[in-house]
Amino acid sequence: MPDHTSRRTSQRLATAALVLPLAASPAFAQDQAIVLDTIDVQAQSNQGLVQDGYVPISGRIGAKSETPIVDIPQSISIVTQKQLEDLNPQAVDQAVSYVPGVTTGAFGFQPRFDAFYLRGFSVTYNGLYRDGLRQFASPNGQFRSETYGLEAIEVLKGPSGTLYGASSPGGIVNLVTKKPTEQPFREVMVEGGTYDRIQGNMDLSGPLNDEGTVLYRLTGVLRDSGTEMDAVPDDRVYIAPAITFKPTDDTTLTVLGEYMNASTGGSTFYYFDGTEVLDIPEPDPSYNEFSQDQWRVGYEFEHRFNETFSVFSNSRYAAVDVNEEYSGIATLTPRTHYAGLAQDNMNTFVTDNFLKAEFDTGIASHTFLVGAAYNWVDYDNYLGYGTLPRDGAPPVATWNESQTQQQFGIYANDEIEIDNFIINLGTRYDWLHADTDTAAAAPVEQNDEEWTYRAALSYRTPWGLVPYVSYGTTFTPNVGTLITGAPAKPTSATQVEGGVKYAIPGYNALVTASVYQIDMTDGVVFDASTGINEQVQQDMLNTGFEIEAVASLTQGLSLTASYGYNNIEIQEGARDTEGNKLNGVPFHQAAIFADYTFQKGFAAGLGGGLGVRYLGESYGDDYNIIKNDARTFVDAALHYDFDYRTPKLEGVRLQVNATNLFDERGTICADGYCYKDPGRTIIGSLRYRF
Repeated sequence: MPDHTSRRTSQRLATAALVLPLAASPAFAQDQAIVLDTIDVQAQSNQGLVQDGYVPISGRIGAKSETPIVDIPQSISIVTQKQLEDLNPQAVDQAVSYVPGVTTGAFGFQPRFDAFYLRGFSVTYNGLYRDGLRQFASPNGQFRSETYGLEAIEVLKGPSGTLYGASSPGGIVNLVTKKPTEQPFREVMVEGGTYDRIQGNMDLSGPLNDEGTVLYRLTGVLRDSGTEMDAVPDDRVYIAPAITFKPTDDTTLTVLGEYMNASTGGSTFYYFDGTEVLDIPEPDPSYNEFSQDQWRVGYEFEHRFNETFSVFSNSRYAAVDVNEEYSGIATLTPRTHYAGLAQDNMNTFVTDNFLKAEFDTGIASHTFLVGAAYNWVDYDNYLGYGTLPRDGAPPVATWNESQTQQQFGIYANDEIEIDNFIINLGTRYDWLHADTDTAAAAPVEQNDEEWTYRAALSYRTPWGLVPYVSYGTTFTPNVGTLITGAPAKPTSATQVEGGVKYAIPGYNALVTASVYQIDMTDGVVFDASTGINEQVQQDMLNTGFEIEAVASLTQGLSLTASYGYNNIEIQEGARDTEGNKLNGVPFHQAAIFADYTFQKGFAAGLGGGLGVRYLGESYGDDYNIIKNDARTFVDAALHYDFDYRTPKLEGVRLQVNATNLFDERGTICADGYCYKDPGRTIIGSLRYRF
C-alpha cells in the first residue's frame, strides 16, 4: 500500500521549492515531468507563508495548515512582501487596491479608518483579521494597521465561518505581522513627501543566541505629517516587539506585542451642499482631532507530537482608546459650525486552538482539524454634541452605550486527498451571548447560536489546472446598536463558488478565475440619506466574477493584473429599497501594476513601476438616484538599488512612489453622502539593509 502521508508531505515541501503539484501528481508519468527554472523562494518568517516575489506559493490561509495556494478550493489573493515594498502603501486600503473584488475609496479622502469592501460587503467591522484572529471594531474604536509592520496581506474571498468564525460575507482580510527571522535582518529607512511628511522606520531581526533557538524582531515607525486638509494631520508612533522560542524543530512559541498612537482629524470631509462637493473643508481647525491609542499582546504556539498529531494555539489581548473631536459647517453663509465628541474604549480577547491529525484510510489521505475558539469584546461609547469651544458651549459626552459580547465555537474540518481529487468537508457551531446597555432603552440580553458549513471539491489535472467548486456559510454577531438603540441581529451568509487555478508550469506565475453568488441576511449597513448616519439591516444578493494573474519572472519583471464584476441587489432593506442595487460598489473594476528592474548594462539596478486602477460606474445611494461616474487612477514608482554598480553601497535603495499621479479628484458618493477623491501624494524613501 502506498504511503499517502509521505506523499502529502513531500508534495508540500516540493511546492515550497516551486516544484508544482503537477509534477507530484501520480497521474503524471515520470517521462512527462516538467523541469522548472531555479527560483529564489522567499519566506519572511517561519509561520507557514511562502512567497516568491508577487506570487504566493503556499500558506495557512483557507486551510489552517500549510497548503499550496492552488490546492485551496476558494479564491485567495495575497499582497506579498515584495508588492508591499514596491507600492510602499501608507494604509491598508492602499495596499489592497490592486486586489480583485476589493473596493477602496468609497468615502473619498478618509485617513481615519481602514475602510473598504470585499466582494461588495464591508470588511471594516467584521472582516479584518490579524494573524488568523479576528480584529474587533466598535462604531468608532477601530484598530489601525501600520503597513510597515506587515509581511503580507492575505485576502480569503467569501463566507469562511467554519474555520474562522465571525467574518464578513465578502470574506476576510488577514494582516500578517512581521515575525522573527532565523537569519539576521536589519533595515532602517527615512521617508519624506507631500504635505511635509517626515517618517523614520526600523526593522531589526535575527537570533539572540548561538544555537538559534531564541529569535527576535523589533519594528518601529515614527511619523510627523500633514495631509491635503489643513486641519487633518497624519502622525504616528508605532513599536512592535516580537520574540520566538524554538527549543526543538517540533516546538515554536512566538510572543507578539504592539503599541501605536495615531493622530488625525475627527472630520475629514469637504462641504457637500446636497448637489455637489465644494472645495471647502468641513472641519474648523480649532476643534478637529482624532487621537487613538492601541496596544496588543499575544502568542502563537505550535507543537508536533509525531508524524500524525500537531497542536496549534493562538491568543491575543488588545485594547483601543479613541477620542474624536469633530466639527462641520452648519451654514455656509454666514459660516457657522457644529461640533461633536465621540469617545470609544474597547477591550478584546480572542483565542483559537486546534488539533491537526494527518493519517490515511485506505486510498484516502486526511488532514483533519478539530478546534475551539473564544472571542470576547467589551466596549463603551460616549457621544456629545454642541458648538465650538470658542463659542462657549463645547460638546460634553451625554450619551452612553456599552456592550459585552462573548462567542464560543467548536469546529472540525477534513481535507481528503484521493489521487488527484481534494475534498474539503467542515462544520462549526457557535454560541453568542451579549449584554447591551444604552441611554435610550432598558438593558438587553441577547443569545444566539448557529451552525456553519463548508464543502468543496478540487481536482489536479495533468496540465496544471486545478478546477474547484465550494460552498461556505458564516454567522457573525455585530458589535454596536441600531438607530433604535437595540442590538443588531447577527449576520449570516452563504456562498456558492466555482473557479480554476493555474500555476503555470515553468514560470513563477499564478492565475485564478472564479464565479460566485453570495446571499446575505441581516447585514449591518450605514445610511446617511436622511442626514443621520444610522445603522440599518439589509438582505442582499451578489453575483460576481473575478480573474487575477500574478507573476515574478527571472528577468526582473513582476506584475499583478485583475478584473472583477459585482452585481449586488438589495432583497430587503430600509425605506423601500428592495430590488435596487447596493450603493458604493462599482459593477466593474480592473487594475494592473507592473514593476521592472534592469538586470544588466549601464542601467542595472534602475527600475520602476506603473499601475492603473479603474473603478466603473456605481450608485451613491440605495435609492439609486445618485450615480457615480467611472474613475481611473494612475500610480507610479521609480527606484534604484545602488549595489548593482557600487558594491560598497550594498543594501542601499532609493525609491519614489506617487499615488494618483495625475491628481484626479472627482466626486464619489456612498450611503447618500458625497466626498472628494484623495489627491496626489508623492513619497520618497531611502532604505539601508545591513
